[in-house]
Amino acid sequence: MHLCLAEKEQQEAIEHIDEVQNEIDRLNEQASEEILKVEQKYNKLRQPFFQKRSELIAKIPNFWVTTFVNHPQVSALLGEEDEEALHYLTRVEVTEFEDIKSGYRIDFYFDENPYFENKILSKEFHLNESGDPSSKSTEIKWKSGKVFEELLTKISFCMFWFSRTIYQYWCFGNVLNANP
Repeated sequence: MHLCLAEKEQQEAIEHIDEVQNEIDRLNEQASEEILKVEQKYNKLRQPFFQKRSELIAKIPNFWVTTFVNHPQVSALLGEEDEEALHYLTRVEVTEFEDIKSGYRIDFYFDENPYFENKILSKEFHLNESGDPSSKSTEIKWKSGKVFEELLTKISFCMFWFSRTIYQYWCFGNVLNANP
C-alpha cells in the first residue's frame, strides 16, 4: 500500500512538472514576441545610419572587394579569381524581412562588368514555421561568350552563389549585416 501512495505522489509531481513547464514555455514564447518587437523597432531606427554608412562607403574605391578579401570569415568563401569579379561590386545591402525570424535578403549591386548583365544579384534566405531553411536567388544573365562552367571553375563567388549551404549563407548575411 505504501508503494502505491509513493507512485501516486510521483505521478502527481510529474503532472505538476508538466504544468510548470507549460507555463515556462508560454513565458518564453511571450518573451520571444516582445524581443521581436524591440528588434523590429531598432532595425527601423538603424536604417538612416545604414544609408549614411552606405553613402560613405561609396566614396571609397574597391571597398567591398578589399573588405571581402580581408575578412576572415568571408574570405574563406572566396577564391583567388573572385577578386577580379568583385572589383565591380559597388554596394551590398542586407534587408531583414518584417518577421526577422523568418529570414532576409542580400542584394549585391554591380557596375557594368564583363561577366554578367545583372546590375543587382539578390539572394533570399527563409526559415519556415518548422525552422527549415530555404533560399532563392536571382538568375545570373551571363554575357555572351562567357561559358558558365568556365566561370564556375574560376570564380568561386559563383560557386558561393549556387552551391553553398544555407548555413553558410546565413553566416555570410550575419557577417555583412554586422560588419560593412
